[in-house]
Amino acid sequence: MIILEFVVGYDLEKFKEYYETLDDLYEYYKKIGSVHSDIFELGEAERRHIERDNKHLIIWTDKGEIVGHNIWHETSTEEMTSGNPRVDDDRETLRKLFGGITENLVELHELWLRTEHRGKGYGLQFFDFFENYVSHNGFDGIVHYSDHPGVIALCR
Repeated sequence: MIILEFVVGYDLEKFKEYYETLDDLYEYYKKIGSVHSDIFELGEAERRHIERDNKHLIIWTDKGEIVGHNIWHETSTEEMTSGNPRVDDDRETLRKLFGGITENLVELHELWLRTEHRGKGYGLQFFDFFENYVSHNGFDGIVHYSDHPGVIALCR
């Protein structure tokens, strides 16, 4: 089994170059209506999370090649991001999952593994790394939403 390297923080311009090559992610975003352009590039929200704190970007490499990435940010059961309240059903669901109001959570904003690298156990490697990273940095849990089958498989 190949052991991935997880790089916390990465040069934003280099990441943008990699990101623009993600045809599979672009096709998914087009399908769900999140992209309305023929040019695929890093979105404003994603860029802001990374610019706010470079460690919010973690790239996954295999022998120096980027095979996946995740973008994360701090969150809570009450707000998606600071000043951005959650909708009622979302808030109630998270309160049930975390046993009440919880302020110190991490949200996996975007999680992606290139299609050709799926099915190799990389999701397990990532979550072993990320759960340890989150705990070591004092967070109480992880929140992630997705309906993409490949991303859901990573989370199992």
